[in-house]
Amino acid sequence: MKKIIATSEAPAAIGPYSQAVEAAGLVFVSGQLPVDAATGAMPADIAGQTQAALKNVGAILRAAGLAPENVLKTTVFMTDLGQFARMNEVYAAFFSANPPARATVEVKALPKGALVEIEAVASR
Repeated sequence: MKKIIATSEAPAAIGPYSQAVEAAGLVFVSGQLPVDAATGAMPADIAGQTQAALKNVGAILRAAGLAPENVLKTTVFMTDLGQFARMNEVYAAFFSANPPARATVEVKALPKGALVEIEAVASR
């Protein structure tokens, strides 16, 4: 059986999906854009956008009763891998101890014109 995880501390889904779903002790966090849940604004640069996307991931993890340390794997989608080093600095600060496995891929475009989107899989 699956359990839907939702919080007003992260932006609402912009389509037919849940912020996160839990099943069999795993929590699957949908890709998070760098959108501020309260204002709908997005930072302009990759560092600010990475921080905002991770803030949203963190809010969903908290709603599930978890923390960044519970994350097993992330996928980072970027529109410009030339910005990888700056994204990685912000990412490293968020996952400062025992970072999860990760894939980073360049994509042509992301919703709302975002530069980065981050999804995660965590466990209890």
